Amino acid sequence: MRMRKVVGLAMWLAAGWVKRFRLKRLPILIQPPPLKIRVGQGQGWHNSVTSRPALRLLVGNDRRVYNPKIRFADGDVRVLNSTRYQTLTLFAYRILQVQLLRCIVIIGVPAEVKQDEYRVAMLPVGVEELTLRGHEVILQAGAGIGSGLADHAYLQAGAKLVSSLQEVYAQADLIVKVKEPQAEEFPLIRPGQTLFTYFHFAASRELTEAMVQADCNCLAYETLEDERGRLSLLTPMSEVAGRMSIQEGAKYLERPQMGRGILLGGVPGVAPAHITVLGGGVVGANAAKIAAGFQADVAILDVNMDRLRYLDDIMPPNVNVLFSDRHIIREQLKLADLVIGAVLIPGAKAPHLVRKEDLVLMKPGSVIIDVAIDQGGCFETSRPTTHKNPTYMVDDVLHYCVTNMPGAVGRTSTFALCNVTLPWVIKLANGIEQAVDSSPALRSAANIMRGKITNRPVAETFDLPFNE
Repeated sequence: MRMRKVVGLAMWLAAGWVKRFRLKRLPILIQPPPLKIRVGQGQGWHNSVTSRPALRLLVGNDRRVYNPKIRFADGDVRVLNSTRYQTLTLFAYRILQVQLLRCIVIIGVPAEVKQDEYRVAMLPVGVEELTLRGHEVILQAGAGIGSGLADHAYLQAGAKLVSSLQEVYAQADLIVKVKEPQAEEFPLIRPGQTLFTYFHFAASRELTEAMVQADCNCLAYETLEDERGRLSLLTPMSEVAGRMSIQEGAKYLERPQMGRGILLGGVPGVAPAHITVLGGGVVGANAAKIAAGFQADVAILDVNMDRLRYLDDIMPPNVNVLFSDRHIIREQLKLADLVIGAVLIPGAKAPHLVRKEDLVLMKPGSVIIDVAIDQGGCFETSRPTTHKNPTYMVDDVLHYCVTNMPGAVGRTSTFALCNVTLPWVIKLANGIEQAVDSSPALRSAANIMRGKITNRPVAETFDLPFNE
């Protein structure tokens, strides 16, 4: 113990001598022994306090994950190359502090290429949060324009702008999007690259097989379940779509749009519209709330009695809740001026609650809004449409089946989405595989990992191999 104190005092005096006389080296006879410092993964400066023969830094398994920085007493700062283990012999009097810097994981935010999609997957504040943590964000120029977010706002937050979709995919480790990759994006996806977006695989075998062949990692917003079992990344867009369904239904019930010529709330002496909502989840509840505000007659159908009791407690008097079965559905089709399809089975294809032969029960000019079209639709006659060509007629019933309804209100939808996705993007940027392994929520979002389907409903939908 006494010997350690003597050595420590000598080293302190030697360091003071170096600082006072600004020496780069001590005379060889009084050079102290080198230090050995082992630093675990983490951020912040770590003072060098261990006196052992060599400096060894534990850097991490992934070359992009941690970059150690050494600050010396003479003001020199050195960043080591990222390898799993690096040994560096330095003299104790020169070492002041050791810092582990978070990696440089490159996050790419491409402009959405799906038709009539105006959302963007990241706000400028998200760029700022990620760059402050040592990451790099690459944004395709113009990606935020549809949401009223100019390029200069992203530049000020620290983003790097590139001109093309190809550059984003070529440079980024983690791609953050809003909608599923389109066919033109398939060849750009690299093996091992991670995509975090809405996929809705059950609606498209082509997309599922393309992502398997790309040997990439696909984390889907719509299947991420938080610790309370909520689909927290799907909820905000379900809220938007549910509210929009009534807005769009009101428009398409107008006669110039080929509707029945019905005003949702009616007027004194004239009955209001009858609206049937299939599904009492987030979409259905929001649709019913807005419809009730229009003073329409509303019926919500669901198979979960606990949910129906809850909705019965919170909904206004002009909303009725009904248990859903084939007889009730057919009865409601006879009454309905507007039918909202709001059914969801997480990760799986939506069931067809209304068959083609059921349409003859509906009034000519009545309207169907199939919000479930992202998952294949809950009407047998549904097929995907776009905002430019949103509707078509089958048996005198107007069908509205736009697959990205919230994209039409891009600014509202972008802010609502990014509010909930950013914390998960930050977790993924700190190490994708580690984040998925350690987080049950992110594991539930993992639909495809390294080209293998890891979501059972997706595998069962297309009769493809499932991997735990």
